[in-house]
Amino acid sequence: MKPVPSDQSPCSHSATMPVPPLDDLTSPSREKIPVSIYPHADNACQAVAHQIAECIRQRAADGKPCVLGLATGSTPVGIYDELVRLHQEEQLSFANVFTFNLDEYFPMQPHELQSYVRFMREHLFDLVDIPTEQTYVPDGTLPIEQVADYCKWYEDEIKKVGGIDIQLLGVGRSGHVGFNEPGSSVSSRTRLITLDRVTRIDAASDFFGQEHVPRRAITMGVGTILEARKVFMLAFGEHKAPIVKRAVEGEINSAIAASFLQDHPQAQVVLDTAAAADLTRCESPWLLGPTEWDETTVRKAVIWLARRVDKPILKLTDADYNEDGLQDLLADRGPAYDINLAVFRHLQGTIVGWPGGKPAHARQPGDRTRANSDVFPKRVIIFSPHPDDDVISMGGTLIRLVDQQHEVHVAYQTSGNIAVFDDDVIRFTEFVSEFNQHFGVGPERTAELEAHVEQYLKDKLAGQIDSPEIQTIKGLIRRGEARAGCRCCNVPKERLHFMDLPFYETGRVKKKPISDEDIQITIDLLNEIRPHQIYAAGDLSDPHGTHRTCLTAVLKAFDRCEASDWHKDCEVWLYRGAWQEWGPEEIEMAVPLSPSEVDRKRIAIFKHESQKDRALFPGADAREFWKRAEDRNRETAELYDNLGLAEYEAIEGFVRWDRDKHVL
Repeated sequence: MKPVPSDQSPCSHSATMPVPPLDDLTSPSREKIPVSIYPHADNACQAVAHQIAECIRQRAADGKPCVLGLATGSTPVGIYDELVRLHQEEQLSFANVFTFNLDEYFPMQPHELQSYVRFMREHLFDLVDIPTEQTYVPDGTLPIEQVADYCKWYEDEIKKVGGIDIQLLGVGRSGHVGFNEPGSSVSSRTRLITLDRVTRIDAASDFFGQEHVPRRAITMGVGTILEARKVFMLAFGEHKAPIVKRAVEGEINSAIAASFLQDHPQAQVVLDTAAAADLTRCESPWLLGPTEWDETTVRKAVIWLARRVDKPILKLTDADYNEDGLQDLLADRGPAYDINLAVFRHLQGTIVGWPGGKPAHARQPGDRTRANSDVFPKRVIIFSPHPDDDVISMGGTLIRLVDQQHEVHVAYQTSGNIAVFDDDVIRFTEFVSEFNQHFGVGPERTAELEAHVEQYLKDKLAGQIDSPEIQTIKGLIRRGEARAGCRCCNVPKERLHFMDLPFYETGRVKKKPISDEDIQITIDLLNEIRPHQIYAAGDLSDPHGTHRTCLTAVLKAFDRCEASDWHKDCEVWLYRGAWQEWGPEEIEMAVPLSPSEVDRKRIAIFKHESQKDRALFPGADAREFWKRAEDRNRETAELYDNLGLAEYEAIEGFVRWDRDKHVL
């Protein structure tokens, strides 16, 4: 899989992201490390895995060991999956491979869920023919007084086998590689370090709470990493875009350890399009040279210019285009008035107060029409990956669809049962116990369940998998909240569908791969409802990939229903909101919300009490989910207003699914 050329690397741009100041407009490139951009993380991981395989085979042919420096976390999992496939299907042998992992939490027992020893065994070591004695992971079980000597030994072991041939790296939001936190020296070696607050926040979900994250770790140093003959730094997802830009285009700075790779002769940064979004070649390619002006790029450039000069679109002049680096656009599509008008009309056309279409008697001349607009009311299905994504991400549109008399179904794809605090389980169990005592219902089983919950949670270790009973209780808590949220939106309970897709039901943060069973459950629901509209989560930056897996299930199921008679009249819309928003140049349907609809949406979100005030898996954004959604919806509306369009309280944005345009 070849990297995407720079003029074919579309990147999502947040509606609220500030525009950086202009500088050095004549520079043909601002990237100080070679960068490869792929349509999707899977493509990137496969490409890197094949380079690793080539190295393994070449070193074996030369009668020498291949030494790999390995990373953990969600980023390199796709690489390990492909290496395992190559071993199983193409006889790639790891007999000549030595591996050295970047880091490990301290203290950490190798059997614990968060242990990197366990991670590597589950994802690679136990699935290939690598000798156990040739795998090295820093030891998190040592007494503190032995750690310094152990770190020196670890460095010596790397040198004994000839040094690292290929080093894999992820990059943290603070710019750390390995656990080399801000301030790490370029000459630092393997050592015990104290974890940065941002790193601990990002790791909190793996430990079921920040308070359980170890405060220290053993990590290879920056100097150790830079001695590898080749380095791949991988980053995927919109949340990595800001730090990727600083590491790749900024100055070398000890505050961003990843920036030290600029001085490595064989370093390469490997990204998906989302992580590349803030690079100049994606964010504003016209600043680097000639640009191919398709309609999306034109919209992006005009919106960028309007925000830069703080003018509505229709007030932009030829001088604005010429003075701010858009001379080529003016020459290609000008004059300014024509460009402005085309972009303005497009944005104006995205504003839709009737997302499901109007009944025939309510249509006016000039009303925007859409596919199957003659069908009213429509059958609509909203797929919600977790039990609250529906109201968080498109609660206002959901309310509007119901109020406008469409038949709205909500399908909750997963139980969300790992995201409930243990205290809530105790509270609900006590309620059930007292309820049953009051009404004389099943006292023996109730007492048994209450005793199990009390004892299990009392003895439960940080990150331990819940018992099946407790997982069920947590799932029921979230079901009840989902019903309460939908009652606020007037969706009858018989139109709520709890799918409990099997891929999610592991009791752990780590999920199973999507299977035919997940897809078949989705197919059955689609064929039951026969929808005219499908809404699905296109918000792919959630920390553990559940949204991406759920969207894959929807789209694969939709494709497999192609022969069904309802399929040709059905349109698929992608929403965002919990983790990021669509860029204004991407939005194809902007649903405006009134103040009362914003209030109703907020109340619906509040019904998800287990996620209120403090969610178990909040991600990197410290705001509560209702606040994130409300801020993003308001900021999108403010951006439309500033660009010269109508002023609204809030706007929810959607993009129509197009298999030729969107790559999962």
